[in-house]
Amino acid sequence: MNKRIAILGVAMCLTACGSLESIDGGRDSDGIVVGSQAYYSNEVIAEIYAQALEKAGHKVDRQFQIGQREVYMAEIENGSIDVFPEYSGPLLQYWKPDTTARLPEDVYAELQSALPDKLQVLNQAEASDQDSYVVTKEYSEEHGVTSIQDLRKVQNITLGANSEAEDRPNGPKGLKSVYGVDAAFTPIEDSGGPLTVKALKDGDIQLAIIYSADPSIAANNLVSLKDPKGQFLSSRVVPLASKKLDADAVAVLNEVNAKLTTQDLIQLNTRSVTEQLPSALIAKEWLKAH
Repeated sequence: MNKRIAILGVAMCLTACGSLESIDGGRDSDGIVVGSQAYYSNEVIAEIYAQALEKAGHKVDRQFQIGQREVYMAEIENGSIDVFPEYSGPLLQYWKPDTTARLPEDVYAELQSALPDKLQVLNQAEASDQDSYVVTKEYSEEHGVTSIQDLRKVQNITLGANSEAEDRPNGPKGLKSVYGVDAAFTPIEDSGGPLTVKALKDGDIQLAIIYSADPSIAANNLVSLKDPKGQFLSSRVVPLASKKLDADAVAVLNEVNAKLTTQDLIQLNTRSVTEQLPSALIAKEWLKAH
């Protein structure tokens, strides 16, 4: 046990020291540095960006699995990282926590004005990775429900989600205030995981909160409902980049984002989580198909 702890301690120290050296010492790469979060889906998107840039003749330095926003943002702001796949809403909240923007174009416009001077966001994709209300395909077809506002014509709706959602804007209170939809609430403490999916499929609940790009949506024939009034904060995939990035690289990344959809994200995430394929192969095959 002591030996294991000692080894883990050395590993953690080396990881931390490497990260701090990068933050304090600036960049030492002559290529385009592409970073990613410690999140499988984000790494796949970063790999797509990297391979697209390489195909266009750019040298790329991959700096993946860095951590979460509070860790990697310093490296982006000091110029150590050139490109990073981000998500519009959470990124806006990082710089402007009190924002009231919710819809995709409003969030994107406000994000552009909130950026530090040395950074830019490129074109946002249609692809989103955010909280969403989900129903089964059978329920959607039976009741003609494809949007949250369609729920107004349905009776006896029960929403299942973590207990804290009961008093939050993404719970029954938000449904009522934004869309005029009445819903009962059942707490299910697995953050939209297998227990929530089972409750949906068994009919114990009719509505759940699950990330829009979660592989379970495709695997279980679920339908993510459209949110035209912006009850959930828009979180579209958007490249955060240095303003020093040259015009050709910007064009390459914008072309990729123009093709990336939420359905693509679900498929990419399924290949990563369910099929356990490496990010490089997933990215290569997506680029070949697009």
